[in-house]
Amino acid sequence: MALITRDADASIDATTAMYAPQITGLLAGEAIDIAAPCYIKSADGLVYMSNGTAADEEAETIGFSSRAAIAGQPVTLFGHGTRFHYGSALTPGDRYYTGATAGRLDSAATTGDAVGVATVIDATDIRVVRDN
Repeated sequence: MALITRDADASIDATTAMYAPQITGLLAGEAIDIAAPCYIKSADGLVYMSNGTAADEEAETIGFSSRAAIAGQPVTLFGHGTRFHYGSALTPGDRYYTGATAGRLDSAATTGDAVGVATVIDATDIRVVRDN
């Protein structure tokens, strides 16, 4: 089990984003990282970064953030099929899971995510394969 390092220049792929499911009109409830798996908190309707520590609401992934945002700013979440430039030296075909650290991906299943939310496409890119 290891957290995957996200590049400082992580970004969404505009070509896939045009066709991927999106949820707009949302506000960040905390500082959100780019390319972070996120959920919508039922208590306040705001977006927070997913955390796979426990099998609860925080482990849900509704979509991935298209950009970084601070609390109170608008945020758009992108779902299944969206491609992101994410890291370097990634292994194509690997499955990534919601990490036990908020907004991060892990190379192994976590208590909150036994299925996985992203697959590595090439040495630098991931594709969102699941959203709730």
